[in-house]
Parts: sequence; C-alpha cells; structure tokens
Amino acid sequence: MDLVEVLPDRLHMLRFPVGQAYLWQDGGALTLIDAGHAGSAAEIEGAIRSLGLEPERLERIVLTHCHGDHVGAAGELALRWGAQVLAHRLDAPVVRGDLPVPEPVLLDWELPLYTHALTVVPQAPPTRVDRELEDGEVLPFGDGAVVVHAPGHTPGSIGVHLPRHGVLFTGDSVAGVGQVMLGVFNVDREQAVASFRRLAALAPAVACFGHGDPWTTDTATALREAAEAVPASA
Repeated sequence: MDLVEVLPDRLHMLRFPVGQAYLWQDGGALTLIDAGHAGSAAEIEGAIRSLGLEPERLERIVLTHCHGDHVGAAGELALRWGAQVLAHRLDAPVVRGDLPVPEPVLLDWELPLYTHALTVVPQAPPTRVDRELEDGEVLPFGDGAVVVHAPGHTPGSIGVHLPRHGVLFTGDSVAGVGQVMLGVFNVDREQAVASFRRLAALAPAVACFGHGDPWTTDTATALREAAEAVPASA
C-alpha cells in the first residue's frame, strides 16, 4: 500500500493494488472515505501511525458504495477502534451481507477487466452499518461534508463533498485513470452518466476518485468537459 499526500495536514490517499481510500484529518479527529480490501486493516493502521496520528481517533468510515475493494477492512477497523460505519440506505443491506452485490451491466470492453477484478479483490465480509445515509445529509467532518447520492455504479453509490475545502470524493462514479472518465462496471449506465454530471456540477478544486490519482489542477473544467462528452448509452 502507498500513502500519498493530497493536501498537507488534511488529506492523504491510501493506494492499494486495486482501488484506494482516503484519510481526512480535522485536527486529531480522523475520517476514512472507504476502507480498502479485506485484510488491509493493519496496513491502514500503520499508515495512520506513520503520519504521527492515532488510530483510536478514527471516528467514522464513510463507504462510497458496497464493493469489496471499498468495504473490505471497514468492519475490522470499526471493531478495533470504535469508529462508526456509514453507507447509503440502498447499499447498506449489501454491506451487511443481507443482499448480494448487484451485478453490473458490462460493456464488451469491460468484460476482461471485470473478470480480472473478481480474481484479485477478495470478497468483503459482512460489515455492520451504524448509520444509513440519504442524499443531502451533512456529516460532522471537513467543516460540513455533504452526502451526494450518485446512483448508477451501484444503487447506493455516493459522493462526499467538502464545499468549504473544495474537495469531492467521487467513489467509483468517476475515475481518474489517465484521464477523467465515467467509472466502469455500472449497474445502470444512464443513471451513472446523470450522477457523473451532477458530481461535475459541484465544480471542486480537488477530486478524489476510487481509482486513479486525485485531480488537483483545473479539476472543475476537467470534470465538466468529461461529463459533457460521455454518451448516456454506449
């Protein structure tokens, strides 16, 4: 796992072989956006300590959606340190293991990528959800973190917007792999495109993706142009 500074003393990316999570600091209080794959709790704790921070200050883990490379270590971290686990109401039953992970509607070029992903990302264990989120809720970190329902990748995918800091966490609704683009493996492409455009309209200065390096230069323009260019149907 790599630890990458995005904003000094505020935001770091935790990059795993597949996907990534983000650590936000409010003084000593910590919030994780996503939680890597199953078995990565020790690495995440080590990364927190390497910053001179204390894992017991982890107050919440906000899950952008229900896939294993985002949920994996959430339960173990929450059990160790008492953090709350938060997820959108529509994905919470999947996170808990009460419903199966929704199957994506794959484009032809996505098929080999998806097959590979299934072999390298371990299935997430059933994980408790302490709080079910709805669109527009404001969470107590980042001077007011706004939940943005962004269905399409999964029914309960969310973005997390920190308007006072100009930061947007997109989950897998948007990707930054070489370029800003619609995320892959969507359950509903039309919804996913609409969500991409909604997130782009927030015009952040920093966009943190579930896959791909954060975008920190001309971010609002890059998001807007990419969202406008993607067709609703393939």
